[in-house]
Amino acid sequence: MSWRRNGFLFSVLAFGFAFLYVPILLLIIYSFNGGRLVTVWAGFSTKWYGALLQNDQLLGAAWISLRIAVTTASVATALGTLAALVMVRFGRFRGRTLFSGMLSAPLVMPEVITGLASLLLFVSMEHLLGWPEGRGVTTITIAHITFSTAYVAVVMQARLQGMDRSIEEAAMDLGARPLKVFFLITIPVIAPALMAGWLLSFTLSLDDLVIASFVSGPSSSTLPMVVFSSVRLGVSPEINALATLVVLLATLGIAVAGWLQWRQERLTARADP
Repeated sequence: MSWRRNGFLFSVLAFGFAFLYVPILLLIIYSFNGGRLVTVWAGFSTKWYGALLQNDQLLGAAWISLRIAVTTASVATALGTLAALVMVRFGRFRGRTLFSGMLSAPLVMPEVITGLASLLLFVSMEHLLGWPEGRGVTTITIAHITFSTAYVAVVMQARLQGMDRSIEEAAMDLGARPLKVFFLITIPVIAPALMAGWLLSFTLSLDDLVIASFVSGPSSSTLPMVVFSSVRLGVSPEINALATLVVLLATLGIAVAGWLQWRQERLTARADP
């Protein structure tokens, strides 16, 4: 009976992984397809990677998306960490319920509503303040930071709640100032969560289509917008090549984050008596 249960669990696990990763593997394989039809194998070729280097539209959209994603992830990680510190370390304060609700709202708000609200906000600000002048990279970045901060705050709040504060208290008892304790003790301890929050924000920003469609301008189309508009006319093999490069970039980021977490765990284990 036990081997049947283990076999069933293994089959479900294998099916789940296959469902997730086989399409990505097929995409990578067909990026080396020599034919124009992406569903018919016509021999091995790398010509579509060369064609991708000549496609200014795709490369420009990819560069815009990477710039927005890096900026969004960095700012959202800083703001989300500060928000989590307020929620965990400041106890109960006036307006805590409202602050918590506003922080969690982007998590459950439909993207269509968020995008429309952001568009109305930017149009009103342009009329009243004269800024931002039109919609573009700046408005997309602000909109992405808005919802990415909420995700980072959830990750960091969970990490800070499980953190042992005795180390910080011991450092302050020895004369260290709170700011020094934060940078020398707190940040190294929560570094894996910071990396996880940064990667999550980066992925959410790079993948967003709905919100960016509302707040983007004519010269600021992101990569998901360009790919979506191209897919409606037929999938180009150049998109497979670009997607393969994005997958490799994401894999590299995950590997670096895993190595940093493993290194932090080793340092923590050595420091423990």
